[in-house]
Amino acid sequence: MLRGLIWSALLLLLAVALYLVFGRKEAAKARPAAQITITTETAEKGNIGVYLDAIGTVTPVYTASIFSQVTGVLLAVKYQEGQLVNKGDPLTDIDDRPFKATLLQAQGALQRDENLLAQAKVDLEHFRAEREAVAKQILDDQEKLVLQDEGTVKNDQGIVQFDQLQVEYCHLTAPISGRVGLRLVDPGNLITAGSSSAANPLLVITQVQPITVIFTIPEDSLGAVQAQLRKNAKLTVDVFDRTAQKKIASGELLALDNQIDTTTGTVKVRSIFRNDDFGLFPNQFVNTRLLVQTLEGVTLIPSAAIQQNGQTSFVYVIQDNVAHLHNVKPGATDNGLTQVEGINPGDVVANSSFDKLQDNATVTVASIKPPAPQKPGGQGT
Repeated sequence: MLRGLIWSALLLLLAVALYLVFGRKEAAKARPAAQITITTETAEKGNIGVYLDAIGTVTPVYTASIFSQVTGVLLAVKYQEGQLVNKGDPLTDIDDRPFKATLLQAQGALQRDENLLAQAKVDLEHFRAEREAVAKQILDDQEKLVLQDEGTVKNDQGIVQFDQLQVEYCHLTAPISGRVGLRLVDPGNLITAGSSSAANPLLVITQVQPITVIFTIPEDSLGAVQAQLRKNAKLTVDVFDRTAQKKIASGELLALDNQIDTTTGTVKVRSIFRNDDFGLFPNQFVNTRLLVQTLEGVTLIPSAAIQQNGQTSFVYVIQDNVAHLHNVKPGATDNGLTQVEGINPGDVVANSSFDKLQDNATVTVASIKPPAPQKPGGQGT
């Protein structure tokens, strides 16, 4: 009796164990696998630019520091601070009365010596006409006297021209067109003649239309840039603000420096801009993008679709709702799109859920897609 109860209990336990083991397996088999929902993008054939990004500084084409060339009292300032002036516009007036007085004296001396020369020439002609009655010594002396008077007149003419220049220097005009800076000297002050090493400038003018931006490019990229320049290609340069989000202006490459900076391995580049809206300001810090060349007819996909495994880049190509891992070689990138080798235009690639994706995984493509990336070259304006 007891033995029968024990065997019954053992059989019951065995049945429970078998149910637990095989029942859970069947339940697991019956339970559907977790679905992987993804968004996709289609690889397209298109064009993309190869850019060089760098930081740069806005630099005027010309900067003129205006110094006085005469010493005198500043009478008037004829410009407004920050004003745009044209070449030849009046800027300042210095008291010219002392120089006019000196000029008047020089003109008087010139007039006197011109009359002496005229008289000497009349006497010389008279002596030549009366050559038979005039001693040769007197004729020779008169010829030399005429030459002396001619030299005196030339000296007087030089003094008059110098004094005229002194008067002109009292009325300064703009040597270039540009923007005037802040006023550095007020009327009533004594201005001293001098240069940048001996005196302070009266004002500074910077040319702002056109204006240039100087930046650097790596020496490894120099060959590609020079190859384009040898073809007389106009290389576009876009300038962005400090955050590199807002485009300020577009211009073109103007010139390369004549040597490489060995400490940085870079070459200075100057680009020029019309600056019609005065968006570029001298010494402004900017970000630059130099378009070296445009790759045409290449395969483009969103940059976000490219995944990394160490040094290897890959994408998931979706075929019949199955993800297939494909290694790719990325190239130029612009505005959220990347040129790749390893897939073909028309291939559909995964663009989300990379933490769940595996090779040969079954996927479900979402019906709503995120906004497509802009075309290359469409960075914010």
